Parts: sequence; structure tokens; C-alpha cells
Amino acid sequence: MPATANPQQSRSLNKVPEVTAVFWIIKILSTTVGETGADYLAVHVGLGASTTGAVMIGFLLVALGLQLRARCYVPWIYWLTVVLVSIVGTQITDLLTDKLEISLYLSTAVFAGALAATFAIWYGVERTLSMQTIVTRRRELFYWAAILFTFALGTAAGDLATEALGLGFQLGVIVFAALIAAIALAACLGLNPVLAFWLAYIVTRPLGASLGDLLSQSRTYGGAGLGTIYTSLAFLTVIIALVAWVTFEGERAGKTDPVR
Repeated sequence: MPATANPQQSRSLNKVPEVTAVFWIIKILSTTVGETGADYLAVHVGLGASTTGAVMIGFLLVALGLQLRARCYVPWIYWLTVVLVSIVGTQITDLLTDKLEISLYLSTAVFAGALAATFAIWYGVERTLSMQTIVTRRRELFYWAAILFTFALGTAAGDLATEALGLGFQLGVIVFAALIAAIALAACLGLNPVLAFWLAYIVTRPLGASLGDLLSQSRTYGGAGLGTIYTSLAFLTVIIALVAWVTFEGERAGKTDPVR
């Protein structure tokens, strides 16, 4: 389908949500859950990074299958897939760092290259990278591949900044929040909206991870000491509430929209 698809048709068939303030809130919260949830399963439950990764990949494949089979945007399926992609992306980076002892500098560079290659191929085939045109199976597959690499890249870059470069959790939250604010300002000043979206999407990953670590890690390491289980449950509760609200609003809008 060409990039100039009918706007009403795109709105009806688009498989991803509109980019609103609620979208970014849920995205950051899901990112935090990916960080704290993966740590909880791997460390506190005792599954280990490899087993946690394998189990989460299985769940992700099921969720992705549901997402691909859906005929339109279904909030709970979409955000479940995002949360699972967040956990898997975190596990991929942690596996490379902790098990294979690959430098964060190298993994950050590799994931950046993989994401750039995904975007290049996607644009070369479809001539668009816009979230508003995810109306075909092929575009959706490109989209989810890019999402996975943004999470892996964001995890590696975030760990590089907060650990290897010594920013720490508190300063990490401030730095990454400032970067997102700078991207938003640049978008207001004329930065390409598609480029602005993907830049912000990448940076929200280390922001959410730093926020999760800040809340969950012990005070000895500069955290608030809430623990991974309480942090994960709190953020999951908010995500569920927001997704339920988005679903309700969407259903109400559908009933009042004569085109639908």
C-alpha cells in the first residue's frame, strides 16, 4: 500500500496507537517494567538470564502472533507485546554483557548499526517510516523489528551511561529526560516528526531503565530501595489502568463515529 493511503483508511487499519501523551507515559512505564521485571525474574526468582530470556521470548512470540492476527489496533495486545519486547530487549543486552562479557561500547554500536540497517531497509522497501502508516503485514514486521532494536540499544546505551560512564541512576534520569525535552523542542522548531518520534522512542528506554533502577535498587547503590517486585507491580498497575482507559475511550469514540 502506498504511503499516500487514504487518511480514514489508515486510521481504521493502522495497527499501532496514536502518539499522544498517554502513549509516552505507557511507553516509559513499560520500559521500567522491562528493566525491573527482567531483574526480578532473573535474580530474585532465580531463573537466571538465559532461562528468563527463553521464557520471555516464548511469551513474546505468542503476543506477537496475536498482534499480527488482529485486524486493527487492540490496546491490550499491543501494549502486552511492548512490555514483552522490553523484557526481551533487556535480556538480550544483559546476556551479551554478563554472560558473553561483551563491552557495552561494542553492544551499543552493534545495536545502533542493526537499528540503522532496519530503518534503511524499511525505508528502501516502503518509502516511509511513519507510525501512522502501519497498515500492512510487512510494515508491521519492520515496525516490531525496529522496536526490538530500540529496546536493546536503549538498554545498552543506558547501562553505558549510568554504569560505565558513571552517571548513576539519579543523574541518568535527569540527563535522559533532558534529552527527550530537547528532542521535543527540536520537533517544535521543525525537526522531521518521524525522526523526532524514533529518537524519543530510543531515549525513553534508558530513561525508563534509569527510573526503574532508581526506584528499585537499594539505598546503598543510590536507589530508593523499593525493590524490583514492588516497582514492577506498581508500574504494571498503572499500565493496566491506562490501557483500560484507552480501550474504553476508543470504544466510546467508535460508537459515536459514524464512519466506523
